[in-house]
Amino acid sequence: MKSVALAVEESTPSGIAGAIARLITSGALAPGDRLPTVRELAADLGVSPATVSHAWQALAGVGLIVSRGRSGTFVREEHTAWLPPRSRGLRDANQPAARLDLASGTPDPLLLPDIGPALSRVPARAGTTNYYDVPVLPELERVLRASWPYEVDALTVVDGAMDALSRTLDLVLRFGDRVVVENPGFPPVFDLLEHYGVEQVPVELDEHGIRPESLADALALSPSAIVLQPRTHNPAGVSMTAGRARELATIIRSGRTADQTIVIEDDHSGEISTSPDVSLGSLLPDRVVHIRSFSKSHGPDLRIAAVGGPAELVDRLVARRILGPGWTSRMLQTVLHDLLTDPGTIAGLDLARTTYRERQAALGAALAANGVVMPVPDGINLWLPVNDERNAVVQLAAAGIRVAPGAPFLAAPLTTPGDFVRVTAGLVAEGADALAGLLAAAARA
Repeated sequence: MKSVALAVEESTPSGIAGAIARLITSGALAPGDRLPTVRELAADLGVSPATVSHAWQALAGVGLIVSRGRSGTFVREEHTAWLPPRSRGLRDANQPAARLDLASGTPDPLLLPDIGPALSRVPARAGTTNYYDVPVLPELERVLRASWPYEVDALTVVDGAMDALSRTLDLVLRFGDRVVVENPGFPPVFDLLEHYGVEQVPVELDEHGIRPESLADALALSPSAIVLQPRTHNPAGVSMTAGRARELATIIRSGRTADQTIVIEDDHSGEISTSPDVSLGSLLPDRVVHIRSFSKSHGPDLRIAAVGGPAELVDRLVARRILGPGWTSRMLQTVLHDLLTDPGTIAGLDLARTTYRERQAALGAALAANGVVMPVPDGINLWLPVNDERNAVVQLAAAGIRVAPGAPFLAAPLTTPGDFVRVTAGLVAEGADALAGLLAAAARA
């Protein structure tokens, strides 16, 4: 095991952890390999066992190694085959708890509405008496249409944003098609498209959304679909402006296969966004499917999303669901309708929206004071540039802070090379100054 000690350039907990992480990433240490004991490595490096123990804790905290008691410590083997590939890269369900988990991308539970009152108003018995009743409660459809960013042709509800995206892609993709995706983007979208056997065409972003010249290059390849996040982009935190939407719509119209390219918009955090509700559907209503989900605003377990678009597509989606789940539970729809119309819940969402913005601003100001200057993102995530992704993740883990590595969010290498980590800044209710110091140090590691 002398080779492990030889790889360590800095005999601090973060230096030792970083060296081991690089050995694992490069393949020099393979899954299942046994590591030296704490005392063995401490003796080889001339440090205290406590120093190595802290490094081991950091590596275990990010899921790279696992202790098996008296048998020793080993490079972790893959035990999450049920997860899609990029989801495995984001989170190992067996990781020990961190002091502060900022890797999840989930909303603050304390800022979610209390659904108890809404549940209490659901009828005691399910009211459906006909399997072929309309799939959307009329009162819910009226509320959704009133808040939609444009007058939509047809609208239905399904079981969450990814369900909506998957069912829409089912209608428009064939094996070998091309799909335009944002880079960076949402990892499950990349996994889903790989499942379909399509070629992903990455387009890059700036502070206003998809860069027009990047989209123009992508459209030259005649894609079947464009998948984008119109606001509170995960992970980048940018939102499409009205001016950028007009530019993108002009480019899409001028494409040689414009009438064959469907735009799918995933508005996953609209209810907690401080950005205007901009959609390409107001400019290309016959080419856009707009998805609005409520997990980030009303609760991750509220598995429901609205889908609006051309009747030809939405009606086919509804007909296909009749042969599967049939419809989204009307009891759940009743709960969503209650949450969307209850004055107390609406006021709570206003507070949540403001609070997330204030937390992002506070962390941004603290980062700037530590030499990391960047725009304040929209939503709950911060896309933090770092010198070395693995070192940053491990160094923060050594401090008890978990962040998400940036690699799973990339469909392809960026034009401007660089590493990133995603930080769920919306969970930082206090201690922004201290956290910013740790983030800035990790970014420079």
